[in-house]
Amino acid sequence: MSLGPVVPKPLDGSVRFFSVAYLPTYAATVFVLLLVWAGAPGADVSLRRAWRTATAVGAGQAVWIVVGTTVVAVVFQPFQLAVVRLLEGGWPEALGAGPLRALQRRRRARLAARAELAGPAGEPSPAQVQRAGAAAAVLRRRYPLPDHLVRPTALGNVLAALRDTAGRDHGWDAAVAWPRLYPVLGERARAVVDDGRDSLDAAARLCVTTAVTALVSTVLLLRSGWWVLLALAPAAVALLAYHGAVQAALTYGDAVRAAFELHRFDLLQALHLPLPDSLQEERSLAEALCLHWRQGLPPPPRYVHPVDSPPPTGT
Repeated sequence: MSLGPVVPKPLDGSVRFFSVAYLPTYAATVFVLLLVWAGAPGADVSLRRAWRTATAVGAGQAVWIVVGTTVVAVVFQPFQLAVVRLLEGGWPEALGAGPLRALQRRRRARLAARAELAGPAGEPSPAQVQRAGAAAAVLRRRYPLPDHLVRPTALGNVLAALRDTAGRDHGWDAAVAWPRLYPVLGERARAVVDDGRDSLDAAARLCVTTAVTALVSTVLLLRSGWWVLLALAPAAVALLAYHGAVQAALTYGDAVRAAFELHRFDLLQALHLPLPDSLQEERSLAEALCLHWRQGLPPPPRYVHPVDSPPPTGT
């Protein structure tokens, strides 16, 4: 499960609901209605008929379309995490996950080879160092290091790389630490993270919605001759939306990594824990906290309270 599903990102008002849930649902509804108004399913499909029907829609019918679309968007909104997980490759091996995962491992191996400074003996040239560094940066952002974490899809690997690398250098397990770190972020950092997450969710929802629309359109137009090619339109949008989701996930991952770098000590202060004096001390403290959150082991025993406020009293 990616950091996308791990982080409980709530609805941020009407703007997020409109872009993530309502707009893709409304576009799909209108497209399917136009096909039906054009005469699908059937052999006699006419765009002119669809236009006449659309322009003749009354206010009452328009209200019902808007209300129905809103209800569908609200009902499917809680499944947003499942939508992202589906695009990550969260399906059984029997449905093709195994071959796709093998393909992703080969791509990762080629990228890892480009990240190595392999060449003639002696000092590598500046160009070689630059190419290897660029490949290593892409590898870190797009693929997790452990082989068993490789996912069947590009989106799944970007999010797996995020979960694998965010905070790792300082001892943090992002999957369990991020839900605690997110509430203590500053407004600017949270805005950057939210923007990346909203873009990811919107692209993922648009991808799945238009893919389903393409399947429905194909069924409706099977008996309509070359009109079945209209189903390629939502299919193309789904493909573009998937690539957009991958790019949004890369941006989201950069924002989460930066949040760990800049605000991990804010989390320790919010927990009333002493700030570490060295990297090794921080790693030990972070690992102890993550073990406590993940497995229920005892938390660190020492607390530090601000001097201007008395320590909390228990009963």
